[in-house]
Amino acid sequence: MRCIMIMYDTLCRHFLSPYGNTWVKTPNFERLSEQAVTFDNNYVCSLPCMPARRDLHNSRANFLQRDWGPLEPYDDSMPEILKEHGVYSCLVSDHYHYWEDGGATYHNRYSSWKANRGQEGDACTWDAEIVEYTQKLGRGVTDPRNMKALLMRQDAVTRSHITDEMDMPQAVNFRDGLDFLERNAGLQDWFLQIENFDPHEPFFTQPQWKELYPEIAEYLEKKAEEMRQDPSAKMKNDWPPYDSVRDDSPEDIRYVRNLYAALVSMCDFYLGKVLDFMDAHDMWKDTMLIVNTDHGFLLGEHEWWGKNIMPAYEEISHTPLFIYDPVSGIKGERRSGLTSALDLPVTILEFFGIEVPKDMQGYSLLPLIRENRTERKAALFGFNGSTVSVTDGEYVYFRAPLASQENNVYEYTLMPARMRQMFSVADLQKAELVPPLPNSKGCPVLKTHAGRRQLSPLNFGTKLYKVTEDPRQKAPVDDAKTEARMARLLKEEMEKAAAPEEQFVRLGLAGEITSESVLSQREAEEAEETPQFIPGAKWTKEANNILRAFEKSMAEEEYDRLISAVKAVHSAHPDAPVSYADLAEAVRKTLPEDRTDQTVYYMYLVSRAE
Repeated sequence: MRCIMIMYDTLCRHFLSPYGNTWVKTPNFERLSEQAVTFDNNYVCSLPCMPARRDLHNSRANFLQRDWGPLEPYDDSMPEILKEHGVYSCLVSDHYHYWEDGGATYHNRYSSWKANRGQEGDACTWDAEIVEYTQKLGRGVTDPRNMKALLMRQDAVTRSHITDEMDMPQAVNFRDGLDFLERNAGLQDWFLQIENFDPHEPFFTQPQWKELYPEIAEYLEKKAEEMRQDPSAKMKNDWPPYDSVRDDSPEDIRYVRNLYAALVSMCDFYLGKVLDFMDAHDMWKDTMLIVNTDHGFLLGEHEWWGKNIMPAYEEISHTPLFIYDPVSGIKGERRSGLTSALDLPVTILEFFGIEVPKDMQGYSLLPLIRENRTERKAALFGFNGSTVSVTDGEYVYFRAPLASQENNVYEYTLMPARMRQMFSVADLQKAELVPPLPNSKGCPVLKTHAGRRQLSPLNFGTKLYKVTEDPRQKAPVDDAKTEARMARLLKEEMEKAAAPEEQFVRLGLAGEITSESVLSQREAEEAEETPQFIPGAKWTKEANNILRAFEKSMAEEEYDRLISAVKAVHSAHPDAPVSYADLAEAVRKTLPEDRTDQTVYYMYLVSRAE
């Protein structure tokens, strides 16, 4: 038996024809759906990139114990287990985060691996411009505030080295994956993971893919003319920010979606090459094929770009999944049973007849494929330090922390590295060695305070959606009985995942959960979050979010002046709630003119409640 996994980064299900899209050109995904089983209710678990890959190795909800980081010494690893049982495992990837501090322990779990460079801001090429730019930054080169600009400059340099399609990292990646297949098509007992950074942003493709979407050229022509007429006019690029949609027009949003679509069509083309190879070598008789992704992306939906800073809406968390199982030979069918990213490593091990370690918590998908028998009742997902979410396939529940407990979140690790750097000396000086986690195989672990998120999860609050009727999550459900049921389900899943005790306190899940406790907790949270310096005044959610952010970010004296200004502004209409407009007016009365515009923009970002 053999298994091929083609894994994409940031592949949105609603951009694929098997999931109902009618305008993005994905004939090979359609062909795949006809050849495999298509899963309709597949969800992520740990987010974003490397946390999702840790799930793929150890089949656990890792985001509850730590953020982005390496595999831990106590983690089970699906590809390493295959290797230990005589199944050759190979990783071919252009996902450059594998070779950073926060991903450095993953690739060596495979029997062999091949790295292909050049995605996003991967520092794999150089010219005088990037050397001079980094020299100019000096010590600031490691400052997170300079990271996006540095990545964009590095990406521009890398693109200048790409002269045609065959230089594109994805093209090189599939070339190497197909080379593995060519050399080993006659052998048994191997697992090949062709992992692609695409269609992750930036949405960079060669002209032939953009030509599939004529609106791209039309937009560029129109914007070029606007900029000739008005030098202050702006044009969107292919690298959307992780930010709210502010001044972007519907045409801007459509343009970026078309760029993403062009990249998805490129992904579709190279997927077709693997399908062609399997056809030509009669591999369907004994080779499992899995096509999956780590998460989706917001392309203007919910008035957001990106991921990470907002809840994991359906566009991010509800992901495509296709599996062909050669044992059953079932193809062209769909499965509506609930599935999770945690289920894939267990499915692969069972397919090869290997015993699943007791610490793995996923369910094999083979019974669902072969007998349409569903074992999973819930799927847990989220970002470390943000809301924690659960779905039963009908409802999705986002649980926000209590205001007083927002920052009561820690990371547990024996591999103190984050995305692009190790833990700082200051972090480690404050770390403590604590007793083993239920899944750390008797090893004590380091406990450190987790960093704050870019946008507080309190901004969005706790939300319940019935996604079977409201898949775009436009109308939160206000039903205390259903919320209590979903909160109990969330608590059960967190307990199974060995969530640290403070997570239950942080989310207000430590006690008994009933409809009455849900309602009383809502009232208590609203009272706790409502500022009291204007007695009896009500606050809009947006204004409350702004004030909370200002309290954390402003110097004490400046904050006190702002409070005085808010009181004065509100006195003009004491019967109305304190609003966004009141805060904006108070800012203009309080801050120097040269800081006003920047602060009002900050207000717009931190006020977002949806």
